[in-house]
Amino acid sequence: MDEKNMAVLYLRLSKEDKDKLVKGDDSASIRNQRLLLADYALQHDFRIVDVYSDDDESGLFDTRPEFDRMLTDAKLGKFQVVIAKSQSRFSRNMEHVEKYLHHDFQNLGIRFIGVVDGADTANMGNKKSRQINGLVNEWYCEDLSANIRSAFKAKMRDGQYLGSSCPYGYMKDPKNHNHLVIDEYAAGIVKRIFYLYLKGKGKAKIGRILTEEGVLIPTLYKREILGIPYHNARELKTTRSWSYQTIHSILNNEVYIGNMVQNKYNNLSYKDKKHVRQPKDQWICVAGTHEAIIDLDTFRKVQERQKIRTKSVSPAGKDSVFSGIIFCADCKHAMVRTYERRGSHRFVGYCCKTYKTQGKKICTSHTIRYEQLKTAVLRSIQKEAKKILTPSKIGYLKQVEAVSSLVENYQSQIQYLEKEIERRESYKKKTYQNYMDDLISREEYISYVRQFESENAHLREKAENMKVQSEGQKRLDYEYSEWIERFINYIDVKEMTWEMALEFIERIEVNEDGSINIYYKFRNQNVM
Repeated sequence: MDEKNMAVLYLRLSKEDKDKLVKGDDSASIRNQRLLLADYALQHDFRIVDVYSDDDESGLFDTRPEFDRMLTDAKLGKFQVVIAKSQSRFSRNMEHVEKYLHHDFQNLGIRFIGVVDGADTANMGNKKSRQINGLVNEWYCEDLSANIRSAFKAKMRDGQYLGSSCPYGYMKDPKNHNHLVIDEYAAGIVKRIFYLYLKGKGKAKIGRILTEEGVLIPTLYKREILGIPYHNARELKTTRSWSYQTIHSILNNEVYIGNMVQNKYNNLSYKDKKHVRQPKDQWICVAGTHEAIIDLDTFRKVQERQKIRTKSVSPAGKDSVFSGIIFCADCKHAMVRTYERRGSHRFVGYCCKTYKTQGKKICTSHTIRYEQLKTAVLRSIQKEAKKILTPSKIGYLKQVEAVSSLVENYQSQIQYLEKEIERRESYKKKTYQNYMDDLISREEYISYVRQFESENAHLREKAENMKVQSEGQKRLDYEYSEWIERFINYIDVKEMTWEMALEFIERIEVNEDGSINIYYKFRNQNVM
């Protein structure tokens, strides 16, 4: 047979094609494409030397795995003819039609044949019709892309989740894949990240803590524990460490308070896979679409703390524990730093920014020494601690911690029992299949099923008892303030620190006479 008759078949099916197929009509399927093209090759004396098949790949892009392999083999001279069902199966991108069919393939001496639409690069007379078909195919993709985007945005506005992978801490509802449900283990890690941050741990520090404890990063958790073939384009293949950026993203994601925020990124165009970030006013946010992991108050505190921390870690504020929270009591503007006029010019205190920039006609100096301010604030915090940390409340805190630990233990055991019940149910199904396949007798099948049902009944009873005990512990009703736990960390503190200021104080205002007003996050208090 002539070498010019060495042909390959190219098959392609996109997701959109699959969606349009109905039961009993698989004319566009990969299998039927192969049969059609093989029959055509046989009738026209072509010898098939290879078959390239791209499943679930768009015809707009030339980054298809099998398409790419075909182009490589073409350059190696392994064939002289490419046969496809139509030009649109080969490509729906006019740029690629011109590049490959009318340039690269001609230079390589390769002929392209579209069986259904009559495209044939050996016939120069139908080049214009091929180009027109290329434009029509591209217009079709453009219209389809616009329709899909419109449908997606409508679903987003309805609060349906459209991501291929769920945010860490959630999984797709088995009954509705557009709805999120909580993944208890990962949700526990999310709660701990928020807790550690409010305890004064930085994002990088939290990452180190989780890494040292062996907690899997979200990408590896999804792959190794949940069994999801998750791909992260920004992933460093060698790392198993929690990064600053991962912690930052979790702390700022509204999904954890039950809100669905989507349409953050979009493709540049229907012909480009590159994602670009959208302006915030184009994001689609729907509140209350799923169960929250973090309560709204905690989330807001984290956002506020990040703003203060951003100011406080700047080079100008690194040696002051009050950066970002100290203001003039009269004009309400921020205080600025003052320095020694002679010698080392070290930082010594604060004065009103309005006074410094516009003079005493607008506001007065409100000067205060830094060491004097630290002493006064520390004395006030210690005074508040004595009021809050009574022996009875400290004892109650220890009881609450013990109860919390006990409840967590119950929850862990309940999850284990539920998994055991699920495992035995799967054994029942396998046993039935073995019976149907004549691998076991009817008597054996009945005996196994009775055993599984008896074991599951016992496990269900045990799980229910634990749920009752767990709920009983949760119902312990005491007057408990979150500030007990916060203040207990500072019972014996002797030095005012930035962490303490961030933990307790909303703002400090300095009066002209040197006295200060401290606005605590739990209530207002005038001191000095």
